[in-house]
Amino acid sequence: MSTRAYDVRIAEDPADLEACFAVRKEVFVGEQGVPEDIEYDAYDAVALHVLAVRDDGMPLGTGRLLHGEAAAAKVDGDLSVGSLGRLAVTREARGLGVGVALVRAIEDAARARGLRAVDLHAQTHALGFYERLGYEAYGPEYPEAGIPHRAMRRTL
Repeated sequence: MSTRAYDVRIAEDPADLEACFAVRKEVFVGEQGVPEDIEYDAYDAVALHVLAVRDDGMPLGTGRLLHGEAAAAKVDGDLSVGSLGRLAVTREARGLGVGVALVRAIEDAARARGLRAVDLHAQTHALGFYERLGYEAYGPEYPEAGIPHRAMRRTL
């Protein structure tokens, strides 16, 4: 949990999940032009979602963790590696540490599930952000939803 003017929590109730999806729609669909029909997927039903919420209840950011069989296809079948994804922070919350807090909350959830590492697919403009958090890029650049990405991993 954060001591700042916002909290980061696991999204467990329907209202929290709706807030997560609203942030993703605002950032990925609205700002980045990702088609809405590919932004939401079957993994949303089984993922662990985290939500950053301002003290007044305004959602600021979200992310998700896939683990176990849900993550296997994204991490070359290694069940000891989780997959961090759909990290999004609203425009007004950028620069407040929300992204860092979300990543750390996802890593804590991964550790609690016995995972030894976390992989992610980073938009190339965000590589520096993830590198500062201990992630290392590997493999070639590739397009995902029409946006250049690289795979990254952090050992926990």
